[in-house]
Amino acid sequence: MGIFGKREEKASRVGRLMQVETLGRPAWTPRDYASLAREGFAKNPIVFRAVRMIAEAAASAPWLLYDGAREVETHPLLDLLMRPNPAQSGATLMETVYGHLMVAGNAYIEVVAIEGRPREMFALRPDRMRVVPGADGWPSGFVYRAGGRTVEFVQEGAVPPILHLTMFHPLDDHYGFAPIEAAQTSLDIHNASGAWSKALLDNAARPSGALVYTGEGNLTDDQFDRLKAELEDGYSGARNAGRPLLLEGGLDWKTMAMSPRDMDFIEAKNQAAREIALAFGVPPMLLGIPGDNTYANYREANRAFWRQTVLPLVNRTAQSLGNWLGEAWPEELRLAFDADQIDALSTERESLWDRVASADFLTRAEKREAVGYGAEETAAEGTGAEGGPQAAATR
Repeated sequence: MGIFGKREEKASRVGRLMQVETLGRPAWTPRDYASLAREGFAKNPIVFRAVRMIAEAAASAPWLLYDGAREVETHPLLDLLMRPNPAQSGATLMETVYGHLMVAGNAYIEVVAIEGRPREMFALRPDRMRVVPGADGWPSGFVYRAGGRTVEFVQEGAVPPILHLTMFHPLDDHYGFAPIEAAQTSLDIHNASGAWSKALLDNAARPSGALVYTGEGNLTDDQFDRLKAELEDGYSGARNAGRPLLLEGGLDWKTMAMSPRDMDFIEAKNQAAREIALAFGVPPMLLGIPGDNTYANYREANRAFWRQTVLPLVNRTAQSLGNWLGEAWPEELRLAFDADQIDALSTERESLWDRVASADFLTRAEKREAVGYGAEETAAEGTGAEGGPQAAATR
């Protein structure tokens, strides 16, 4: 009983306040996914490479399935993750999911179940999906629109049809915040720098400036048109780069634009690239961005990339997928990833094994547990005394 004599229920007391104004109707995302994808992923090489690196690395992490504390080597859930649908492999599907998270901050996975058991999974485009808040403020369904058709998903059953993955957003109850949004200013600077370079190449022999006529009177219309045509035909374009400008009497060239050196153009572009990489959590060294080489070598930078960016993302996704799909089976299933099969972490793994192997005060069983392996099922354990069979087997 509550303090006012009413029975308490397991529900959020503020959940229904999340979408009071749009109760029961789609809450439309405030972001323009198409613009983020076009200006970032499609036009910016730093964003493109950062998204590809994260998505490909995260999708390559091998799955592990546990029933309680016991590892399960064969299970329909593992088969589903390996071959989610006839057109895609598991790595391809997860690469799409992680890419959506990086560009949109949201990712949606649809599951097709037969007799209550998940049989296929599909990644849905986040710009076509809308959240439908329920009476308690939490999503009760989703609306997907594509090709002039609308499909409604109701979040019911042991395994709801849609899994919505998000990146943390401090100002939105339902939608995630994409890393590319945090780097929008730097993205605009980097794209503008590229456009400026292209324009400079196209007009290499005609920098911004003015031709000043210092003679008597003004140029006639015919003289003005002829001079303009000569500048455009003979001195603009990459093929005329470096061609000297020949001026007739009474004409003087006055430069009006700042030079790239004055603007510190190259450094500004590199700084923008470093800020984009920072937003995505990719060390600039891995993207070939000069300067800011915090890490001693490429291997150290790659290890930091996996530890600080990729593995947290994979861990969050594994927990969400396991909690979502695991309800279809009676076992206490838990989905995880196998860090021992990740090459970038081999140095850390070897160091751990060396330290554990040299710890003579640990038994063989304790050493196996310390490095993440369970107890041996066939070999009998020894006495555990110092110098016993366990210690001898690991030295």
